[in-house]
Amino acid sequence: MRPEKNAILQEITKRLESADYVFVLNYGGLKVSELTALRRVVAPLNAKVQVVKNTYLDKVAQQLGWESVAPFLVGPTAVVVGKGDACEVAKALTLFVKAHGKSAIKGVCLDGKALGKADVDALSTLPPRAVMLGLFVGTLAAPMMQLVGVFNQKVLSLLYVLKAVEEKKSKAA
Repeated sequence: MRPEKNAILQEITKRLESADYVFVLNYGGLKVSELTALRRVVAPLNAKVQVVKNTYLDKVAQQLGWESVAPFLVGPTAVVVGKGDACEVAKALTLFVKAHGKSAIKGVCLDGKALGKADVDALSTLPPRAVMLGLFVGTLAAPMMQLVGVFNQKVLSLLYVLKAVEEKKSKAA
């Protein structure tokens, strides 16, 4: 293999190894200005868009031990790689695709597993990570709060009884 191809494969491998997610897009029909707009949309989310050859992406996925991404490798392919919340990127990509209508999301690779378009749609409907963590903490805290309420009620019942006894004795005296 030529040194140029090796360098390209190494660069793609380096990007995909360090990424938390890899969205695979069909960018066919997008103008350069629209592809630049896509880059600007995902940049604040710590993601980058890169156009790759299907054969290169397939080789890199095999090297990394990922599930087969072959179903995604039809037509012109671009990848969106990055770190952080994949749900936010899925939302941004879904909105971009709906707005422009020319590109399409083929799938996503999370933790080496290839997920299809339906899974990307499901990701895009999830609430943000902070909200999910809040729901989780609330779910964990709810039984403890109920237990505190029960204990508090028992202590209050005891106080009401003592107060009633005190009032009864003060009236008798």
